[in-house]
Amino acid sequence: MKICVHNHKYHLHISHSLSILKMSMLLFLTRARTSGGKFIKRIICSNPILSPYQPTSSSSSSSSLRSHLSGSNNRSNGTTFAFRYSYSCSSTYATFLGARGYSSMKAGEQMLSEEDVDDGEYALEENKAMDFPGGKITYTTEINFLPASSDKRVQCYRVLDKDGYPISYDMLELVSKEVAQKMYKGMVTLNIMDKFFYEAQRQGRLSFYLTSFGEEAINLASAAALSSDDIVLAQYREPGILLWRGFTVQDFANQCFGNNSGHGKGRQMPIHYGSKSLNFITISSPLTTQLPQAVGMAYSLKMDKKDSCVVAFFGDGSASEGDFHAALNFAAVMDAPVVFVCRNNGWAISTPVTDQFRSDGIVVKGEAYGISSIRVDGNDALAVYNVVRSAREIAISEQRPILIEAMTYRVSHHSTSDDSTKYRSVDEIEHWKTVHSPITRFKKWVERKGWWSDKDESELHVTAKKEVTHAIDEAEKEEMPPLRDMFTDVYDELTSNLMEQETLLRETIQKHPLDFPKDIPL
Repeated sequence: MKICVHNHKYHLHISHSLSILKMSMLLFLTRARTSGGKFIKRIICSNPILSPYQPTSSSSSSSSLRSHLSGSNNRSNGTTFAFRYSYSCSSTYATFLGARGYSSMKAGEQMLSEEDVDDGEYALEENKAMDFPGGKITYTTEINFLPASSDKRVQCYRVLDKDGYPISYDMLELVSKEVAQKMYKGMVTLNIMDKFFYEAQRQGRLSFYLTSFGEEAINLASAAALSSDDIVLAQYREPGILLWRGFTVQDFANQCFGNNSGHGKGRQMPIHYGSKSLNFITISSPLTTQLPQAVGMAYSLKMDKKDSCVVAFFGDGSASEGDFHAALNFAAVMDAPVVFVCRNNGWAISTPVTDQFRSDGIVVKGEAYGISSIRVDGNDALAVYNVVRSAREIAISEQRPILIEAMTYRVSHHSTSDDSTKYRSVDEIEHWKTVHSPITRFKKWVERKGWWSDKDESELHVTAKKEVTHAIDEAEKEEMPPLRDMFTDVYDELTSNLMEQETLLRETIQKHPLDFPKDIPL
C-alpha cells in the first residue's frame, strides 16, 4: 500500500508494510488536525523504522533537510522514502496559462490533494478516490466551494512602456526594420482611412461606417505575426489585417460604397470586407458566428495536415454569446489549431465590461475549457506581435487551440450609429486617445531605433491622405451593380423561387419608380 502526500513544495512518498501504515495513521489522527502535513513529516523523519534520516544539531536547517532528502534511500526491510523539493519562478517572457488534461490514475493508487494535506482536515476514508468518467477524483468530507474569482488578476504581457521604451532589453530585436516600418505605415494608413471614411458617412456619402481608433496595434501587429496561408475570421474591427495582406484602400472604398467593383457587389452592408485570395472570410454582423466556423475550418486544416492555422477575432461583448462557449469547448475537445484573439476594448457598444461578467476578463475562460491562454497589452505593437507569433507556432506545432485576450480601449464611438459621450466622459476618451495611443507608442520606438524620421512621417501622411481621398472619389463614380446581381452568386443556376422574386421586384419598381434609386441599372 502507498500513501502520496503533496503540498506546495514537497512530494512525500512512503511505502511500507500495512502494520506500519496503520500505526502511523493512528498516531496522526490522534493529534490536533491543524498541524496537517507537517505533523506526518515529523512522524516519519523522527521514526527510525520509517526513515533513515535522524535530525541532529548540525542538520536542523530546512536547506540541509532538503539536501539530505533530495534522493531516495533503500532499506533492507523494503521501506523506501523519497523527499523532493520544487519551486516556481517568474519570467518576463510571454507565458500562457496552462491547460490540463485529466486521465485515470493507476489502479489501487490513493492520493491526498494539496488542500486536504495543507488544512490537515481529512480522515482515512477521504484518501480514497473514484475513477469517474474522465479520470480519478479524490473524496473529501468538507463542503468547499471553489472561489468565484481570484484576488490577484492575471498579468498582462508587455514589451514597451507607454513612452515606447523597452521594459526588457531581451526584447529589442523582435521585428526587423522592414517589418516594423510596414507595421507603422499600416497603423497610420488605417487611422487616416478611418477618419476620412467616417467623415464621408457624416456627409451622407456612405450609409454606415465603423472605425478602429485605438486598436491599430492589434490589427497590424497580428497581421505581421501571421502567415498569408493562415485563415482569418474577423469581427468587424480588423481591416488592418486585410490592409497588410494587400487589400488596397480602393478595395475598401469600393466595398463601402457598394459599387460594381466592390467585393460584395452591393449585397453586403459597408465594412463587411472579405477576400478569398487573401484568406480573409467575409465579415458578418451577427456576433460570434465566426468562432464555431473558425474551429471547423481549423479542424479541416488538421485533417489535411496543413502547415497553417485559423485565427478568429472577436470583442469582449462576443464572449457573452453562447457561440463563444460552444466554440472554445469544440476547439479544446477536437484539438483544433485555432487562435482566438479577443479585443477587450472595455465596451460592448454602451455596455461596460463591469456589467458583462464578474470573471477576470476573458483570459480565465480559456483555462476553464482546457485551452492555454494569455493576456497581452493590445496597445503595445511589439507585445501583440510576439504573443500572436508564439500562439501561432503552438497552434500549428502542437495542434491545439490558444486564447489571447488583448487589453485595449475603444477610442471611437461604436459606429456611426452611436454617440459614446452619452455613456462615458469625453475626458476618459481623450485620456486613452493621447496617453495610451498605440500609434504614438510604436512611433517613439521606431524613431529611437533610427528607422523613422520627421520627413518619413510627413511623406506618409501626405501620401495616405491623397490615396484615401482619391479612392473615395473613384468609388463614388463607379457604376452600381445591376439589379439582377441581387439574385445571383448563390446557386449555379437561378432557382424558380428566386426568378419569381426578381419578377415581382421589377413589377414593383415599374409601379413605384420614385421609391427606388435611379443609379441602379435595371
